[in-house]
Amino acid sequence: MPGHRPHGQHAGLNAQVVLDAAIELADSQGLAALSMRRLGAALEVEAMTLYHYFPNKAALLDGIVERLVSAAELPIGTDTDWQDGLRRYARSGLDTLAAHPNLVPLMLSRPGTTAGNNQVMETLLQVLTRAGFDPCTALDLLYALNSLIVVHGAIRAGSDSPQPHGEEGQTSRLAELSPEDYPLLTAAAEDSAGRGPTARFDAAVDALITGFAGARTKTDSVGA
Repeated sequence: MPGHRPHGQHAGLNAQVVLDAAIELADSQGLAALSMRRLGAALEVEAMTLYHYFPNKAALLDGIVERLVSAAELPIGTDTDWQDGLRRYARSGLDTLAAHPNLVPLMLSRPGTTAGNNQVMETLLQVLTRAGFDPCTALDLLYALNSLIVVHGAIRAGSDSPQPHGEEGQTSRLAELSPEDYPLLTAAAEDSAGRGPTARFDAAVDALITGFAGARTKTDSVGA
């Protein structure tokens, strides 16, 4: 029969479209507002239709996490410097979370072990093992780096408080302290002023990469 579609399928609707709509709904109304019923209404379909693409809400949430993780820039290419590649990966991951602050709690709560997420980790491990890391140390580095990304993403997301938050908000509050009582805190705040919202994150990423680079060198020298 011309134009006939299998039950549960709708023209123009697929898993990626559903994920896009779910992310948009969470961005605009908050994560708590994300339900299969509201998502179906946003897509102008019955909620049951969505189960053709995601068997349950947990699978939908895993798909959102996978979408956010896969948005990060991966250091692909054999000529890519692993340290610069990890810096770009970390910054792009943080930028993704900054663009979707309502989804940061999801990144903190979901295990993120979907096939897509595993492939991202596998790609990063390939880069690091080519750079001389053993797989265990490389995995430690990636877990530490991903934790740093999510924690700083949560800091940037802030809270519902009208007070300034994030790195700049912290610095501005320190600058208001009495220099007589807290000379080092106020001096550090003054030196930190105007550095930008990701300066502390970038410094932490650099320190992490440098520390693991040293561990790799030690491992290489021991094995030599």
